[in-house]
Amino acid sequence: MEYKLFQGKPISRLGMGNMRLPTTEPKGPIDKVKAQAIIDHIIDQGVNYFDTAWFYHDGQSETFLGEALSKYPRDSYYLADKMPSSVLQAGEITPQELFETQLKKCRTEYFDFYLLHNVSEASVDLFTDEKLGVIPYLLEEKKAGRIRHLGFSSHSTPATLKKFLDKYDCFEFVQIQLNYLDWKLQDAKAQYDIITEYGAPVWVMEPCRGGRLASLTPEADKILKAARPDKSIASWAFRWLQGLDNVQVILSGMTQMDQAEDNLDTFSTHQPLSAEEQKTLEEALDILHKQVFVPCTKCHYCDGCPKGLDIPKLLHMYNAYRLSPGPGAHFAYAKLEEDQRPDRCIHCGRCISKCTQHIDIPAELRSYAGAMAE
Repeated sequence: MEYKLFQGKPISRLGMGNMRLPTTEPKGPIDKVKAQAIIDHIIDQGVNYFDTAWFYHDGQSETFLGEALSKYPRDSYYLADKMPSSVLQAGEITPQELFETQLKKCRTEYFDFYLLHNVSEASVDLFTDEKLGVIPYLLEEKKAGRIRHLGFSSHSTPATLKKFLDKYDCFEFVQIQLNYLDWKLQDAKAQYDIITEYGAPVWVMEPCRGGRLASLTPEADKILKAARPDKSIASWAFRWLQGLDNVQVILSGMTQMDQAEDNLDTFSTHQPLSAEEQKTLEEALDILHKQVFVPCTKCHYCDGCPKGLDIPKLLHMYNAYRLSPGPGAHFAYAKLEEDQRPDRCIHCGRCISKCTQHIDIPAELRSYAGAMAE
C-alpha cells in the first residue's frame, strides 16, 4: 500500500469513501455483510482512511461506518466526517447538536479529520455567518481534541475558493473533485493550483467521476487496453492522480469487492503514468470528447446573441450533463436565471455562421432545454 505523510502521520493514499456502499437493492438499505467484508479486506491490505457524511445513504453511512470500524482499535484508522450546510440552513439543529450526533453515530470520541461539507457559492455565506459561528465552534472542538485536523470540501469556482482561503488560515487540507477529465472541464487544475499555492494538501473526491472513467467509449477503451491489457480502465484515473505531488488522499467509493481488489492493486506501489502513457491517455480522452461532447472551444466568437445568452457557458453545461446526466447537472441548470436558459434561444442562426467548429448551436441548445424538461 502506498502511503504519504501528513504532519508525520502515514496515511494510505487510497481512502474509502462511504457514499457508494453495496446495497440490498437499488437505492435500498446498505448491505452490511458485503460492505463489512470490503472494509475488512482493505484494512487488512493497509487502507487506513475512511470518509463519511451526514447525507450518505440517507443518513445511514455514518451509523454503519461506526459499527464497521468499532471492531478495530481506534488509533489504527483515520475517520473523516463533515458539517453539512443545508441541515444548518433549515435552522432545526445547531452546529453543536449536529456534531454531537455525528460522534454518537460514528461511535467515536473524536474525528481525525473534519470538514465543512461543500463550500460553494450556495453555502459560503452560511459557513462564514458570524452569528451562527460554525468555524469558531469547530476551532473550539479542535482545541478540545475532538477534531484533530480541520479542512473543507469544495465544489466552488476557483474565485470563490481563493476568496475563502484568503479569509481563513485555519484549514489544513482541502477536498475537491479532481480527475483527468475535470482537470479542464470543471477548472480542477485552477483549484488544485490555488490550494497548492496556499500550502495545503489536496484530498481527492470523484477520482473516477462516479464511475464514468471506469469506461470511456469502446474506441477509447480499446486504446487504453492495448497499452495495458491486464489493467482496468479505472486504474488509469488513479495513476494519473498519483502523478500530482500535492495530492494526499484519493477517495474511492468501492461498491463491489472486485473494485476494491483493483484499487488495491493500483495503489500497491507508487506508479504514476509515464510520459508515453500520458500521451496514450490524451489520445483516448480526445476520442471521448469527439464522441460525447459538443466540440465547443469557448472561443466566444458567437458572442452577441440577441437574447444575451452566454452560449459557451450553456454548451459547457450541456457537455457536463451529457457526461454525467444526474442530479448535479439539473441542480446547476436550476441555478441559471430564467432569461439565461437555453429555451430562450429564438433560433435566429446568427451564431452558426460565427462558430469556428461549425456547431449547429440552436439545435444543441434545443436539445439541452429538452433534456432538462424531462
